Amino acid sequence: MAKTYNVVTFGCQMNERDSETLAGMLEEMGYVYEDNFKEADVCILNTCSVRENADKHFFGVLGQLKNPHEQNPGRITCVCGCMMQQQHIIDTLKAKYSWVDLVFGTHNIQNFPELFKNVRDEKKKLVEVWSDAEAIAEGLPAKRNYDFKAYVSIMQGCNNFCTYCIVPYTRGRERSRRPEDILEEIRCLAKSGCKEICLLGQNVNSYGRAKSVPGTYHYDDEKGSVLDDGSLNLDFAGLIREIDKIEGIERIRFMTSHPKDISDELIACFRDCKHLCHMIHLPVQSGSDVVLKKMNRHYDRAWYFDKIDRLRAACPDIAISTDIIVGFPGETEEDFQGTLDLVEKVRYDSAFTFIYSVRKDTPAEKYEDQIPEELKHERFNRLLKLIHEIQEEKSKQYQDKVLKVLVEGPSKTNEEVLTGRTESNMTVDFTGDPDLIGKIVDVKIVKAQTFSLYGELI
Repeated sequence: MAKTYNVVTFGCQMNERDSETLAGMLEEMGYVYEDNFKEADVCILNTCSVRENADKHFFGVLGQLKNPHEQNPGRITCVCGCMMQQQHIIDTLKAKYSWVDLVFGTHNIQNFPELFKNVRDEKKKLVEVWSDAEAIAEGLPAKRNYDFKAYVSIMQGCNNFCTYCIVPYTRGRERSRRPEDILEEIRCLAKSGCKEICLLGQNVNSYGRAKSVPGTYHYDDEKGSVLDDGSLNLDFAGLIREIDKIEGIERIRFMTSHPKDISDELIACFRDCKHLCHMIHLPVQSGSDVVLKKMNRHYDRAWYFDKIDRLRAACPDIAISTDIIVGFPGETEEDFQGTLDLVEKVRYDSAFTFIYSVRKDTPAEKYEDQIPEELKHERFNRLLKLIHEIQEEKSKQYQDKVLKVLVEGPSKTNEEVLTGRTESNMTVDFTGDPDLIGKIVDVKIVKAQTFSLYGELI
């Protein structure tokens, strides 16, 4: 019988895309997917270091693999991802999790087949984590989670160094893929039936701007349409306009977008591009100028409001989501009221809210004015109440409207019902034939709730 594998993914869409690559590599080596990670002959845990809960969840899952590993001497357990770029995590693994066979990081995922074969064939344990990032490897295999929608990584790394964030240290400096490689990948996806693509990067707005990693693509404002090396000369807005021309792609999304780098050209894309979804994720993190400066976010409230106004002027029906951190060191009640005021004025369609947690080796770890946990939770609950009230109001605006829905599959709560997503990323459940999966259909909303919509197929 063929050997089996499972990849457990923690964290963001970038990790999900990396996991698709790891799965593709294993399938090229003859392994087949096993749904139960405890029973698979090979299990990879792809980790995230952005939030404390992700750390705790990883170690909890890893602990569950001890007995299966001991009962199956041929089993191989691998851990990778952002957490592995932190030495204290590797030290913990060596000291307490002796059943882990292979450890590698975010910068050498392309070397996984070679590393894996060394562990498998030579029956030895291996830790290989690169501290520096190189140009993004092209042509890696992938086992896509869906045929009709796909993540496409356009860049990796981050140069922003927000004081609460570990990403620049775990993902490295910004480096961009060549436009030709991205466009060719999307053309191939379109030919295979993919209708929706989501462009990924820690800060997609700065695509092509960084020149810190030799051999990677960067945009030149003063060059013509082609650079000296033959590359198309495209910034992020230009890349979207090229993707918009690709036949078969009906929806274009992207994330994540840093407010300081959103350009007028990108805003104009929401007005001009036929296939660019009318939604944007624009993390604000705080509504206080004092806190934003302390976070090293490089913008203030006035800048952020201006971007929101420009987006809505160019695309009046645009849906806007955000990230907000509550309880950042030194946050006063006045600072928090600034966040509530900003949320009230912007009126987000959705928001991802987080209680600040200390990330080791970030500047904010050393701040002495940490907020008591009880006060963090009290503020968090107040913010959540306001956000839910606004989301309920926003959701009711869809009542009795007919929306375009990309059908993704059976609902997680009721397998007899189909579920899909609107252009604004709202979830819609409705009754329909499973043959509709992967298609974009018209659905009339008959029941609008705060977090989901229920409709009837037209």
